[in-house]
Amino acid sequence: MMHPAEAYSEYSFPAQGRKTRPKISIVIPVYNEEAFLPTAASDFYDGLQQLGVAFEIILCENGSTDDTRRITKGLSEELDNVRTLTIGVADYGRAMRAGMVAAKAPYIFIFDIDYYSTDFLKEALGLLKKYDVVIASKLAPGAEDRRSFSRKMATQGFYLFIKMLFNVHVKETHGMKAFNRKKIEPIIERACLAKDLFDTELVIRAEQSGLRIKEVPVVVEEKRPARSSMVKRIPRTIIGLFMLRYFLWKEHLAQGSST
Repeated sequence: MMHPAEAYSEYSFPAQGRKTRPKISIVIPVYNEEAFLPTAASDFYDGLQQLGVAFEIILCENGSTDDTRRITKGLSEELDNVRTLTIGVADYGRAMRAGMVAAKAPYIFIFDIDYYSTDFLKEALGLLKKYDVVIASKLAPGAEDRRSFSRKMATQGFYLFIKMLFNVHVKETHGMKAFNRKKIEPIIERACLAKDLFDTELVIRAEQSGLRIKEVPVVVEEKRPARSSMVKRIPRTIIGLFMLRYFLWKEHLAQGSST
């Protein structure tokens, strides 16, 4: 469980000079990515430069036990507009939250180092003029999910479980996302879940708060095998979602008693 007051207590955040204020902040949590990070980050950076949009990349290293921390520091020194944020524990959600809090641009994008798309970035940037949240959805009409059958079924089951618990219409809560920073900041402040459910909570709270959400179809193809065990994640996910439902219920009661 996370609290807003913890936002910077654990982080090392080197200052970087910048002449142009970025239009987009790209937050990328990274953990034990020494083999994948250098090439992927450089390729993505080169693609961003072709867009003609002022950007910053925030690499959120969290608790890595390999050479990832040194690599992220080297990338921030080598490449303009790349910043490194270091967290002492392996926690994807905490890393994502810290990166979003540190973002300076009016629009925030969430990518993984093995799952990013400049095409989605361009499309979402246009849609953010009308919407507050844009999500690359594996379940939207027109999407192509080329992952294994078991992973596709897990995604479908996760969506149905969320719909049952929270009565939301959004179908996708993981993967690539884009946010209007001013609209999502109050929701970040209220979020309490960490690890791989932080972004799920953001999306659920965003819909329940009346933010305008747009899901766009995406083509998904695994670049490498999944690194986390689905069997281990399922119990943690179920417990976390029931905790979120309880927290939201308590917030609803508190709001009712104050009116």
